[in-house]
Amino acid sequence: MKICISACGKDPDSEVDPQFGRCNYFVIIDPDAGSVTSIKNPGSEASSGAGIRAAEAVAGAGIDTLLTGSVGPNSFSVLFEAGIEIYSGIRNTVSFALREYQSGKLPILKSPNVSNYNGMNKV
Repeated sequence: MKICISACGKDPDSEVDPQFGRCNYFVIIDPDAGSVTSIKNPGSEASSGAGIRAAEAVAGAGIDTLLTGSVGPNSFSVLFEAGIEIYSGIRNTVSFALREYQSGKLPILKSPNVSNYNGMNKV
């Protein structure tokens, strides 16, 4: 099982970034294998389509579960079609968000929780 967390940095001690489409990195944790990797978010510096680019990168990485904050309609659609479960409410560090998820404290998203173009001001 691969768990992806939107983050400001590349490792478990990094602060989480609640903006899915515009976060800098995705930290990918496989608790079964004990591995931690990261990928640069191709949407972080995109002039448009950031959420879709981010969602395609996450889906392409074979992610099962995404922990983040804000997910718009376009990225939600791509993630949903890829069968990725999305949980919101992350805070603190990547490690902290993972523990919150594992203890069942994060709510699952059944629909987008922000409108289109929500992250445009972050660029």
